Amino acid sequence: MSRIYFGTDGVRGTYGGPVINEKFAERLGVAAARFASRLAESGSMRVVLGRDTRSSGESLLEAVASGLSAVGMDCLILGIVPTPAVSAAVIRERASLGVVVTASHNPASDNGIKFFGPNGFKLSDAQELEIERLLPDETPTVIARRIQTANGVEPYLALMDGLLPAGSLAGWRIVIDTANGATCLTSPRVLRELGAEVIGLGDAPDGRNINAGVGSEHTELLAAKVRATGARLGIAHDGDGDRCILCDEKGAVLDGDEVLTLLALDALRRGTLGKKTLVITVQSNLGVDTAIRAAGGRVIRTAVGDRYVIEGMLAEGSNLGGESSGHVICSDVAPTGDGLVAALKVLGVMLATGKPLSELRGGLRKFPQATVNLKVKEKRELARLPHLPMAIQMIEQELGDRGRILVRYSGTEPKLRILVEGPTETIVKSCITRLETVARTDLEVI
Repeated sequence: MSRIYFGTDGVRGTYGGPVINEKFAERLGVAAARFASRLAESGSMRVVLGRDTRSSGESLLEAVASGLSAVGMDCLILGIVPTPAVSAAVIRERASLGVVVTASHNPASDNGIKFFGPNGFKLSDAQELEIERLLPDETPTVIARRIQTANGVEPYLALMDGLLPAGSLAGWRIVIDTANGATCLTSPRVLRELGAEVIGLGDAPDGRNINAGVGSEHTELLAAKVRATGARLGIAHDGDGDRCILCDEKGAVLDGDEVLTLLALDALRRGTLGKKTLVITVQSNLGVDTAIRAAGGRVIRTAVGDRYVIEGMLAEGSNLGGESSGHVICSDVAPTGDGLVAALKVLGVMLATGKPLSELRGGLRKFPQATVNLKVKEKRELARLPHLPMAIQMIEQELGDRGRILVRYSGTEPKLRILVEGPTETIVKSCITRLETVARTDLEVI
């Protein structure tokens, strides 16, 4: 049985739509409370909750908390905090569940709800399916609201202590784009306390401008600001702070694949990469595999979604994994993707080697790659489409071991994603044009 409401990263959609609204959020809170009561450790009935800066976040969070408390859960609301702060708080508070109201990198018109289990990890597919099965038709009457508030920022920032030596960034100029989101008060503060001169972008949230032309999905302003100010590097987060995209001192952007390769190669040199294994998704560039194997390591690939990466890390005994989108999981520090931790880890490599980011990124030589995202009216089963499966098979045969194709639906948006990697830009462009043409024939693209 497949999930109805949950995608690759929680429940997500347009605010005010059939799913992301206060009534459904309250029902989801009830279902989550029923589920969490089965996970409770030592009789704990505590849930920690946080949100990003969207104007819809406060009322949705209150609705979730109302549903949770209606079934007897004690809710501790942390306020506006990065998603990894909620993951950490679950462990610190010995809670049975963590809830984040966020739509991550999506625009302000969207919102969503993510869950963490008592170990700070995101829930599995089976656990999310169980929550869906427990959804009530109506919300029980709340007899007594069991809701408290707490400062979620300070305990989260305390986790960063010791990742870099005190004062180690003195004399550094760093541009940081916080996407008008949940990291506006956290990442810049840590960098300043380490001695850096911080130039901020996307640091004036008003509830409506989260991810609007800024953040990890929009790095043009970051690159321009780095070049204009002579900064050592630029750092970009998404709206909820679990992504890290970088920009070197020349204004060239590094995606998640480059960040992960940089960190993995450094860890292999120091002998600290767990089982010499980096865990990435099927979306990552083939050049990552080549670089890590050449350094004596190995690469494991998972389905797209940082929680699948985490599951792979646990299974393989790795302490590093992530996605090309900028989710980077350093499990020796945090049990989930954390954009600030990833940035500090890269800064640590720069400090230890004395090399600029433009040189360190050279460890990854990417295969030529192209992607197309088609917004579709309906996510029809790919294997049953009349022409696309055959087109994929033919092009895969042409590429052989010189490239690969990945065609899948987005788990959070009504989009078909097509990716092609190959030996040359010309071949890649030809292949992706052919696939897009066939996809438009088989599907209703809007």
